This record gives sequence, structure tokens and C-alpha cells, in this order.
Amino acid sequence: MNGVVIGYDGSDFAMQALDWAMDEAEMRKLPLTIAHAWHWPYGEASDEAKDHLRRAADHVLWHGVSCARATSSVTDVRGELWKGAAGDQLVALSGAADLLVVGSRGLSRVPSMMLGSVAGYVAAYAACPSLVVRGPGPIPAPLNPGPVVVGVDGAPGGRARLVVEFAFAEAALRQLPLVAVRCGLTAPSFGTSMALVPDLTLAEEELGEALTAWQERYPEVRVSARVTLDAPREALNSLSKQAGLVVVGRRRFGHLGSTADPVLRHASCPVAVVAMAD
Repeated sequence: MNGVVIGYDGSDFAMQALDWAMDEAEMRKLPLTIAHAWHWPYGEASDEAKDHLRRAADHVLWHGVSCARATSSVTDVRGELWKGAAGDQLVALSGAADLLVVGSRGLSRVPSMMLGSVAGYVAAYAACPSLVVRGPGPIPAPLNPGPVVVGVDGAPGGRARLVVEFAFAEAALRQLPLVAVRCGLTAPSFGTSMALVPDLTLAEEELGEALTAWQERYPEVRVSARVTLDAPREALNSLSKQAGLVVVGRRRFGHLGSTADPVLRHASCPVAVVAMAD
């Protein structure tokens, strides 16, 4: 098993992601795999020239592994050097991983990009939960992080159960409260053309009751249920400003969807993407 896998390229974003990945490996008591990919982008060249780039890539990987071994209590830190596309490497490693962590951007992205191609690719295709470390937060992490926020689409025990379970487990690991949010609530029209206002208080009570089974499994997690008329991407991006982590679901393999994609691009904190159950 690869345990916690981190995509590392030496950038500031990668260093921020490495800090988060080390925490995850420590708390979960899992090995940490630090992965770096390289490729020759300049057309035909001598083997000597290519080998020079490979040695530079090996140095980047060595730096990440050395940082993890020197600054964390993880006893099993591994390095994986890959010749090829970084996204392909990370997706391949995700098949035997518990969690895949990446920075929101890397060295190859222009400053105006809010989400790098590698981060978006692994979030869409990873076989395990992926976590994209966003936000300008300092390294190490803030001393008083906000709650874990999870978007609940439908019944928490239905297709969303893996998403909700990840959020509860993460809140328990980090000893943070959990905010479960049902977004885009609409009221039934009962066959009329009138725009009825849904009962938000009743909906919050129903959501809270639906979360009871999860609270029994994670009694140490303090939970609050919220219901909003706002669209999921608007509500979750707004809550991310005070959150320590936002957790969203991925409906289909290879497709982030209308909620996960904009949250990954605009959230103010790290975002975890978890595949929904079949």
C-alpha cells in the first residue's frame, strides 16, 4: 500500500501540500509516498542532456523526501520518480493509496491559473480520495483552523455516504467540528405556479436526524446541519472562507461536475474530492 501519496515538484504550492500530507500520514499512521515526475519537452536530444534533467528531477524528489524525514514523525517515507506525465503517475499510485494530496498549482502553471492541470486531473480520475491544498495559509497550518465542511447531496446514507464518511473521519482525526450543508433547497409546488418558500428549519432538523448514525460512529465530532437556498458551489465557496477543509463528491469517474469543479477552482481552503458510491 502507498498510504498517503503526495505529488511534489518543489514549488511553494507543493511545499504547502507536503505539510498537509505529512499531517495526514502522522494522524493515520500510514506510510508517506512522495512522487515526482519528469519528462523531456524539447524534442530530439542526446541521452546526456536528458540524463541531466533526470538528475535534476531526482534532486527535487530527494529534497521532498529529506524534508519529510526531517520534520515529521512518519517512519516510512518513500520516494517515487516517474518519467512521464505527473497526472498519470499520481493516478496510477492512487490505486493502492488511502489518500492522494496535491497542491493547487505547480511550477508549470502561469500565475493567473486558479487550478493546475495536474490537480484537476487527479481529482477527476484518482481511485482514492484526493485532496487539493488551496488557500494562502501559512506553513505550518494555522493554529486554529475552521471546521470541516461537507456538501450533502441527497440522503447522507445513499450515494453520498462515502463523502460523508470521509468528512466525519477527517474531522475526528483533526479534532475539528463538522458542518454538513444541504444546498439548493427548493420547495414543492404542489402543481401550482406559485413560488413557495421551503421550511429551512424543518429541513435542517431532517438533515440532522439523517446524520444521527454518523454521529453515533464518531461521537467525538461536534456536528451542525445547515440548509441553504444557495447553489452548492456558491454556498460551499462562501463557507470555505472560514473552513479548514471542504469535502465534495465526484459523481462520475473522470468528471468533476458542476459543484466539485468550481469549488476546486475558487475555494479559500483545501478541498477533498471523494467518489460517490455507485
